[in-house]
Amino acid sequence: MDILLIVAVSYLLYTIVVFVRNLFEFRSLNECNKPLEDEPFVSICIPARNEENVIERCVRSVLSQNYTNFEVIVLDDNSTDSTPEILNTLSTQNTALRVISGQPKPDDWLGKPWACQQLGNASRGEIILFIDADVWLEPSAVFKAAQAMKRSDVITVWPKQEIKTFWEKLIIPMIYYGLYSLLPAKYVEENPKWVPKPFRKQAGVQFAAACGQFIGFNRQAYKKIGGHSSVKQQIVEDVELAKVVKRNDLRITMFDGIDTVNCRMYTSHHEIFEGLRKNFFVGFGRNIVLFLFMAIMQFIVYIAPVYMLVFGEPHQQLTAAALLGLILLQRWVLDLKFGWNPLMSILQPLTILWFEVLGIRCLWDHYTGKKATWKGREV
Repeated sequence: MDILLIVAVSYLLYTIVVFVRNLFEFRSLNECNKPLEDEPFVSICIPARNEENVIERCVRSVLSQNYTNFEVIVLDDNSTDSTPEILNTLSTQNTALRVISGQPKPDDWLGKPWACQQLGNASRGEIILFIDADVWLEPSAVFKAAQAMKRSDVITVWPKQEIKTFWEKLIIPMIYYGLYSLLPAKYVEENPKWVPKPFRKQAGVQFAAACGQFIGFNRQAYKKIGGHSSVKQQIVEDVELAKVVKRNDLRITMFDGIDTVNCRMYTSHHEIFEGLRKNFFVGFGRNIVLFLFMAIMQFIVYIAPVYMLVFGEPHQQLTAAALLGLILLQRWVLDLKFGWNPLMSILQPLTILWFEVLGIRCLWDHYTGKKATWKGREV
């Protein structure tokens, strides 16, 4: 048991260092508010497949920007619900909105990259912003994104997540906790200087990350990487885009979207499970050794201390209490930052067990060849 505590303490110390760094180095799009000398033309591109519950809020928020030089393009990706009718009504009311119909998906493309590629081809802007249909923007979002693009080839924004149901509150914050405690945001933008120079670029690619809910390119950068065709068969296309960007020596900057970009990823437990099922294992590059290692580490760090707190020796109970206290402190800081209920953080061990179950299902899918489905398509 003492060995497990040593492992847990070592892992947690790493996460604390990364977490504290990210509190200072993870930039906020809300800080990009200096006046622009000019307003570059921005194309805001939205892929939409069966988005009848969210598409109107998304489009209306984009059309209400306090930025003047932009176009909005929505691609109806062969929706089978009332998405086309909603888009038709909106387009008759707003001349800035252009709705295009998605072409049949080629066999060697996945759905979202294909939709985004069509949007990119149809766009005319110096800046191309791709946002998901479940995102909605504050009025200053495009202005701030345009300013951020002045110093970067690519930007990506992690929205402030709106969470309402029990399962959303239990699971969604853990995604951001993993981001803030494991990935130094600075290395997304810059290659780590502590790596020997001959290996620095490749190491930098391993730190690549992006959030496909909001990602922007200047047109030259988008053309240089070949647009979404460079990731046409990638389920986690946003992270793979970031890797392609870094391989091409382009600059990518990561922001949080607090007070600027909002999203509600999922609305039910079924949606959460199926949505994460399709990309959880893929996010580890289908590396089974790494996947299992992280599963074991999560159990040691977040579950074992709970057991030791109750059944351990006095010195183990003391260490376990300190570990759990530090974990809760990290979670509460993040909850405060994003406006989430801090009481749900107490249930983090349950969250970890949920992800362990998800991991088992992902491995089952991998070994049986069963594919997840999303928006009526296999992925």
